[in-house]
Amino acid sequence: MSEENKSPFTEHLGELRDRLVRSFIAVGIGFACAYFFKERLFEILMAPLVTAMGESGNAKMIFTGLPEAFFTYLKVSFLAGLIAASPVLFYEFWMFVSPGLYRTEKKYLLPVVVLSVFFFLLGSSFGYFIVFPYGFQFFLGFATETIQAMPSMKEYLGFASKMLLAFGLVFELPLVLTFMARMGLVSVDFLKKNRKYAILVFFVVAAVITPPDVVTQIMMALPLMILYEISILGAKLFGKKAQEEEDDPEESEKKTGDDDPDDDLPEKDNAPDT
Repeated sequence: MSEENKSPFTEHLGELRDRLVRSFIAVGIGFACAYFFKERLFEILMAPLVTAMGESGNAKMIFTGLPEAFFTYLKVSFLAGLIAASPVLFYEFWMFVSPGLYRTEKKYLLPVVVLSVFFFLLGSSFGYFIVFPYGFQFFLGFATETIQAMPSMKEYLGFASKMLLAFGLVFELPLVLTFMARMGLVSVDFLKKNRKYAILVFFVVAAVITPPDVVTQIMMALPLMILYEISILGAKLFGKKAQEEEDDPEESEKKTGDDDPDDDLPEKDNAPDT
């Protein structure tokens, strides 16, 4: 009995191992390809900061340790490889979750993978093109004639990579809530009822992961509010109740047919009296 229970668990672990190995290989290939363009990639990554620093006439970045530049380029290559391998990572994740889905739900896996990559890149792009310029201007605004900003490569890379990954993952909110609605963990009514609490959480999250000024916090919270409304729409279209009606359309017809008042009348005996 114990062996029967252990076998599915062992197979599950084996599948997890295989998918992790393929994910690591994809990231490794992306890292190797990105390393050949490490200088250019870092220039692209620090472009918003250089633009903001250029307004103050001091568009330079430093490194304070001899190996700092080398390891920074390695980390930039890894970040680029991670982003490049995101389609494979999302595919392996959703395929690992797929055994818990119904057959009719598995047909949505490919669109879900595509949307996962889309929302991740959308969130990262939003952070890079929208939030970074305003955030850097806020931080550089504390510079004076005697105090100049001299950011190091290591510190900037750590800050920028965390921000890009955070924005990319936060923008996965519609898919996560729609998936939870599909599994019956949340409902449309639940999401609508707790909208005000969700908005409060969005502003708290925005205050944590964005620079400490009101403008960038609002710029982070507003997209989350829009994504939450998209999540409600997704839960309404693909939630568990919608799935049940799609799987058993005859059941809904029976429910409407059962309302016939003639069905409640007793059957008449048409046999002649003897």
